[in-house]
Amino acid sequence: MAIFGRYDANSKIDRGNQLGTSFIVSRIRQGIRNGSIPLAGQIVATGADRLDTLAGTIYGDARYWWVLAAASDIGWCLQIPPGTLINIIDLRLVEEIST
Repeated sequence: MAIFGRYDANSKIDRGNQLGTSFIVSRIRQGIRNGSIPLAGQIVATGADRLDTLAGTIYGDARYWWVLAAASDIGWCLQIPPGTLINIIDLRLVEEIST
């Protein structure tokens, strides 16, 4: 899969064609609002949850914490308060909107 973490370097950046994370985040949020990106699930955060550990469990890679943050329309902090609703989306959809 060709999705990269928020701080990863990749060949698209070298060619100047990389979409910025902020652009992808706005597409994710808009897609969820208009229904073009369906939710794959939702969980309610507990006191021990962090976005990076949740991303590691859900996506198999903690670097995708920003996808959970974007899908859940929350800020860029890894720690989240208990009771926060976390939206889960399919990473393949993120790849589609980022190409």
